[in-house]
Amino acid sequence: MRKIIHCDCDCFYASVELRDDPSLKDHPVAVGGAAERRGVVATCNYEARAFGIHSAMPTASALRRCPNLIVLAPSMEKYREVALQIRAIFSRYTEHIEPLSLDEAYLDVSNCDLFQGSATRIAQAIRQQVRDEVGITISAGVAPNKFLAKVASDWDKPDGLTVITPAQVDEFVLSLPVSKIHGVGKVMAARMAEHAIFSCADLRCRSLEELLTLFGKFGHQLYDYARGIDQRPVKAHRERKSLSVETTFAQDIDGVDAAKNKISALFDELEKRLLRLGDKRFSGIFVKLKSAEFRQTTIDRRHEGDLRAELFELLLEEAWARMASPLRLIGVGVRFASTDEDGAENAVSKEIHEEQLDLFAGFN
Repeated sequence: MRKIIHCDCDCFYASVELRDDPSLKDHPVAVGGAAERRGVVATCNYEARAFGIHSAMPTASALRRCPNLIVLAPSMEKYREVALQIRAIFSRYTEHIEPLSLDEAYLDVSNCDLFQGSATRIAQAIRQQVRDEVGITISAGVAPNKFLAKVASDWDKPDGLTVITPAQVDEFVLSLPVSKIHGVGKVMAARMAEHAIFSCADLRCRSLEELLTLFGKFGHQLYDYARGIDQRPVKAHRERKSLSVETTFAQDIDGVDAAKNKISALFDELEKRLLRLGDKRFSGIFVKLKSAEFRQTTIDRRHEGDLRAELFELLLEEAWARMASPLRLIGVGVRFASTDEDGAENAVSKEIHEEQLDLFAGFN
């Protein structure tokens, strides 16, 4: 029986900024891009969330909801340093650490002898040490597997600890809404609702064959999750699936030719970042577009040869035909060949990379 802890910092970027500037306490605070440059909110504190502000919301919209919102530019280097401090605390208890992003990670403490091997007491110690040494709070979930540990860490935020013992798994899972399953977003939840699936108890009423028919490969995980089963190990190394560069423009890009003219600069930046990664084998390329009305489309194509800007221009033309609307965002990227199949979690991973900075501040 594994002992898994999922640790998730509370409002990470905002918490670091409030730690460094106590005068911000009790004020609504967001970290993100400037409204005049069509930036978005990366994260915000709970005072800001009370106004309905959330990550990925345009900063201009956030300011309309909360005119007194304090918007701070991100300091990624500082956040990385804090993340390394927290990672060092994790490593006091186990070498089996799987980072999902700067602010969250899985820990397998099954073989840790500290605190008589109690995962609950280890999680308590980690949270206290992060508070004392780093100056921010972190929530944690303790469970026999990754799926349940991640659900548990979000159960009592902020600054919470939720423990699901092996004996509690069945009762806990039966009452769990499907919206709490990682990988089930609004669109998937709506699809499930069409088939009267609202909880894991409802999922249990469906056969594996039915779930595979309705939800494809994800049906395997849904079948297991509804029974509290997750056999995935904590992996110290998560293979990168893709790399992309995207830009939110200060002025909408109108017309396919004007959009194609933006590909060259994006492609140059993509090549620079690929060089930093070293030798990686491609399996595909993609172009992502977002309209001024926030409609979004992505075109993927298999590709294993050399990269050229013209390939992305062709994809953009195809994507433009779907949108036929002024664009606020254009992105280009590659997918890497992999033998690792880790299911929906990798597909929806929140892994933070350098390219996320482009979301905070676009350029012309």
